[in-house]
Amino acid sequence: MSVDEPAAGAGAQRPRNGMPPDPALTFPDQPRLELDQLLRQLVQRAGEVMSTQGRLRGLLRANQAVIADLTLPVVLRRICEAARELVDARYAALGVLGGDGRIAELVHTGMDDTVVRRIGDLPQGKGLLGAVIDEDRPIRLRTVAGDPRSCGFPGGHPPMSSFLGVPIRVREQIFGSLYLADCTRGEFTAEDEELTRALAVTAGVAIDNARLYESTRRRGEWLAATAAVTRETLDPSAGRPLSTIAERSRELADADLAIVLLPDDEDELRVELAAGSPGQHAVARQLEGRTIPRDRTLSGHVFDTTQPLRLAHPRELAHLEPAVEVAELRIGPILVVPLVGAERNDGVLLLTRRIGRAPFTEEDLDMTAGFANQAAVALELAESRVERERLRMLDERERIAADLHDHVIQRLFAAGLSLQGVAARLDGPEAGRVAQVIGDLDDTIAQIRTSIFSLQRTGDDEGVRSRILVVVTEAARLLGFTPLLRFSGPAETLVAAAHDPGLTDDLVAVLREALVNAAKHAHASQVEVDVVAETVDGGDRLSLVVTDDGVGPGEGARRSGLANLERRARRRGGSFELRPHSPRGSWLRWVAPLS
Repeated sequence: MSVDEPAAGAGAQRPRNGMPPDPALTFPDQPRLELDQLLRQLVQRAGEVMSTQGRLRGLLRANQAVIADLTLPVVLRRICEAARELVDARYAALGVLGGDGRIAELVHTGMDDTVVRRIGDLPQGKGLLGAVIDEDRPIRLRTVAGDPRSCGFPGGHPPMSSFLGVPIRVREQIFGSLYLADCTRGEFTAEDEELTRALAVTAGVAIDNARLYESTRRRGEWLAATAAVTRETLDPSAGRPLSTIAERSRELADADLAIVLLPDDEDELRVELAAGSPGQHAVARQLEGRTIPRDRTLSGHVFDTTQPLRLAHPRELAHLEPAVEVAELRIGPILVVPLVGAERNDGVLLLTRRIGRAPFTEEDLDMTAGFANQAAVALELAESRVERERLRMLDERERIAADLHDHVIQRLFAAGLSLQGVAARLDGPEAGRVAQVIGDLDDTIAQIRTSIFSLQRTGDDEGVRSRILVVVTEAARLLGFTPLLRFSGPAETLVAAAHDPGLTDDLVAVLREALVNAAKHAHASQVEVDVVAETVDGGDRLSLVVTDDGVGPGEGARRSGLANLERRARRRGGSFELRPHSPRGSWLRWVAPLS
């Protein structure tokens, strides 16, 4: 081996194939750079996945917060708070759409009370807020000021930069919109829009469930109110049913004033009862007793047509005047429903809210109308029960009167006849005492007859029997004794069927004149009055026969006061007759046809 050759193992490397190494062979940096880039992309993707996972968890938390309660106001508030936290917005609001297409309610979060008081009236759904509803699609803006639709914000509203609006649908109907403003990350992204849209879908389901729950709860309260009214109408000691109808309907419909109007006559309605919200009781009481014309008024229109009305303000129907005028309450939305029972329309229930409050909903109308109908049926049942009790009392009084007439009076008559037979065989003082007893029996019989007719008379009865009984009772003070009164035939029924109010007046006037003459001119000690209703020759007629044991008719009797009685009979196509009565006294008969 030459000395110039390197020694083996001195650092020279020989490849296995025996070839010498290539001095230009090196390890390049390209694979290392690609690996670093892949690692960086992997870390970035992992961060994005973790961020997306975090936001999805945030969406899950938001969904859980939204569906955790069934009270609608709480649900709306939680939707705003969850959306604001989900997309890092400074302000959030949820506008509820009203029946007129404008925002009827605005729930907001992110503003303190000082800012809210400075703003005053909230937006009404114009400009950018209304565009979300009108276009029915999400609107995302980098800056609000750069959009021509950015108007309608009230003065004092804090400045906003970015904006995101998403509509909320409930069963394919627009319920409102979710508004987000001022993203703390600068502007809202497409991912923010997708998350908000997903939250809006959950919000729609939660709102629908809350509304169903609220509807079920309110129906339960209306049913409880109906049960309370029914209980009070069937139990007079429980309270005033009309007061319960007014007060419970006002509370359940969230009204400021409730009025119950009942028909006063053919042309007017009367405010029977009024119930006001706390602090308005005195104002409501001022309405009680007022009358309202039925012609061209809201209340009269509902009473005549039995069709309920729901108005946003009292002047909505120009051809009808407002139902009531209460300056202190400043009436706004109105709800008028009829009190329709099973057989008739009993009245009208009117509910009002103050100016500026939300109008009544269709559900309010349905609930109130159903409650009013049930309340009217309960009132009719109570009236039927009272009428049934009155008829039962009248039947009982008729039974007592019949027992007195058929048993007591007959026994007294028999005793009187027996005593008359005994008196005929007696002489001296004993005969006089027996005769006095007979006279007492006659007086007793007359008094029992008067009691019988009193039993057959109702407190508010203005029929033939009652008025004749009054005249006979009054004449007893003038005569010094009670005349004997008898009714024969269905006088009450036939006179009522004649539909002639003046007939009873004439009959009473004739009887009064005859009794006065018996007391002042005949000096009678016994008077008998017979009222006979009968059918003669196919026609009905009413006869009044008065007999007494006085001095009999004088020569000039027909030409003096009794001439008026004859004129009354002749005017009705009847007859009048006055003649002496055997063995003494007078006999008067006045007849008037009934058909």
